[in-house]
Amino acid sequence: MMTPNARIYIAGHSGLVGSALCRALAAAGYTDVITRTHAELDLTDAAATEAFFAIEKPEYVFIAAARVGGILANNEFPADFIRDNLAIETNLITAAHRHGAARLLFFGASCIYPKFAEQPIREDSLLTGPLEATNRPYALAKIAGIEMCWSYNRQHGTRFLSVMPASAYGPNDNFSPENSHVLPALIRRFTEAARNRAESVTLWGTGTALREFLYSDDLADACLFLMNLDDAAFDDLLGKGIDHQKVFQPPLINIGSGTDLPISQLAARIAQLAGFEGRIDYDTSKPDGTPRKLLDNARIAALGWQPKVDLDAGLRLTMDHYLATPGEGRR
Repeated sequence: MMTPNARIYIAGHSGLVGSALCRALAAAGYTDVITRTHAELDLTDAAATEAFFAIEKPEYVFIAAARVGGILANNEFPADFIRDNLAIETNLITAAHRHGAARLLFFGASCIYPKFAEQPIREDSLLTGPLEATNRPYALAKIAGIEMCWSYNRQHGTRFLSVMPASAYGPNDNFSPENSHVLPALIRRFTEAARNRAESVTLWGTGTALREFLYSDDLADACLFLMNLDDAAFDDLLGKGIDHQKVFQPPLINIGSGTDLPISQLAARIAQLAGFEGRIDYDTSKPDGTPRKLLDNARIAALGWQPKVDLDAGLRLTMDHYLATPGEGRR
């Protein structure tokens, strides 16, 4: 369990998930939180990452740093996504082991589950079917990170856990038109359309794909909950099964909201919040991505955690942040 004066490193502290972790740690009274900007520490640089760990020696590590983006960015920059994410996770996991981190939390993403996984998706669905092609390089990098955590646990006795969150959203999300995920992209699109009094907004796909969303502060709360489990409960999550056994349980736990909705309904809710009164069209020549990816939340619920922020409240909070932040997503 993390004591109030534990040395805690958040990789990717300025992003959506990392900033939520910073808020949660501050609210809980943690006083020794270590952060570095990309300009101060390039996590794709193995030597720089090793030197940082040698000096700072964090006891607890949250790997929220990653190269992320939506369908467009994944399609256009597949080499960048697999290269950078493999480098970041390799350097951080290796350095955490070398310098004796007590616990590590690695963030996966729900897109790493098979495209047609049985719903809701259990953790043991990993690697049981083909991935969605539009984000396969990113997904494979994240799967490698989970396998790396599992391998270090088995070989070196580390306590490295992976979490699989639903699509996170909230303050400090990426609203860039080039590489944002669907929810922040819709906030930007409909806000601009309302401001310009556009007659219509055209979205990719059919609008029928189902998505589950998790407010970033709920995700951070779940992560602190997991990192503060007693040793027996935490160790029970660290993976079971070796190649010759039939048991397959990677060091992985889902974190979701428990509900999903079609993209068309999400778009309608955001359009209403933004004050857009025009028509919503769909370009069906563009991909939908995975048809559905609702997570099975049973394991973390059994441990005693539940989300607190419903989608409508989270959308209002995220929209308020977007409108109140000068230049947010407009660069």
